[in-house]
Amino acid sequence: MNKPMNMLVSYFPKKGHEQALLALIKKHYPAVLKAGLATDEPAQIWRATDKRSGASYFVERFAWINAEAPDLAHQTPEIMAVWEPMGPVMENMTIVKIEEV
Repeated sequence: MNKPMNMLVSYFPKKGHEQALLALIKKHYPAVLKAGLATDEPAQIWRATDKRSGASYFVERFAWINAEAPDLAHQTPEIMAVWEPMGPVMENMTIVKIEEV
């Protein structure tokens, strides 16, 4: 059975681009939902601060409708219109699939 895929994405902004990146992250879930590729459970977005380095970044939790959805997203212009501008304002990102244990 093709079940939803829970994701946890960490977005590490370039210095001085925190607000620009956050604005794009806030557009992410609405775009994937409108494309029919995310579950109806709203995304959650947090600001995280590393206790050791003090570095601040953003974390988003959302769920794709299935394992094929990320590939379809790469073919969806409305989603790419959110993803492509992220590159210039990010240092790095981590994308992890999470599963309840």
